[in-house]
Amino acid sequence: MKTPVFTGSCTALVTPFTEDSVDLVKLGELIDTQIQAGISALVICGTTGEASTQSIDEHKQTVDYAVKRAAGRVPVIAGTGANCTAEALELSQAAERSGADALLVVTPYYNRCSQTGLIKHFTYIADRVSIPVILYNVPSRTSLSFNQNTYYELSKHERINGVKEASGDFSLIARTRCLCGDELNIWSGNDGDTIPIMSLGGKGVISTSGNVIPKEITDMCKLFAAGKIEDSVNLFLKYLPLMDALFIDVNPIPVKTALSLMGRCSGRLRMPLCEMDAAKTEKLKAVMKDTGLL
Repeated sequence: MKTPVFTGSCTALVTPFTEDSVDLVKLGELIDTQIQAGISALVICGTTGEASTQSIDEHKQTVDYAVKRAAGRVPVIAGTGANCTAEALELSQAAERSGADALLVVTPYYNRCSQTGLIKHFTYIADRVSIPVILYNVPSRTSLSFNQNTYYELSKHERINGVKEASGDFSLIARTRCLCGDELNIWSGNDGDTIPIMSLGGKGVISTSGNVIPKEITDMCKLFAAGKIEDSVNLFLKYLPLMDALFIDVNPIPVKTALSLMGRCSGRLRMPLCEMDAAKTEKLKAVMKDTGLL
């Protein structure tokens, strides 16, 4: 049995930008706000953190700063995936040197390697670090998914701790649980899938919505884990319209817009991401008002 890197709610944090750099002041404020809300862990430089538009040096600086700012209050999980194995390893080893508690490594995108290639890629990285690795399955972004047999092979590696599952494929998740048991922890990678995945033995969620409602996502996971299923589901359903609205456009465009509307950061995006159109922005505002956030 592998002890999970965390249980409950982990926020996949946005990266606030100035015109030409990471806004470390705002990043620090966001980290403090998240920890004060009771979250269990933080992902830095994930998809929601726009890691794909950061240079390698900037990525390393952001992770290093986040680890220092969190100061051991919660585990910091560094997103270190790339479609080049050597680059993913460089980012992973740098994050480990900075003191990150774990790595979140997405499947290589664009290359679309085979399942054998996936096993080789993740084994190569896990063999060369000494902190836990969390796999990340998000085929809507990468056009590539693990299958359950690949999960099983990777679960044998002592440092491959689990997977952020954002495929929406509950048959895959169920079969993976059957094959791997507690040798591969599973976290929901889609806010709207959190309760179903926890019902299959998932350990919680790596959440985009947690940027906006960290306490509520945390409470939802805690209630479920405590066996208060109805209360957890009711909280989930209450915020489901907001979770959906935060994906009205490509992530992290809506969540950064929401944070800007709440006065928490500028909402600045890096191209090729750009601002939502007026109709989507008004729809997001309406849901936020209904939820009591505005």
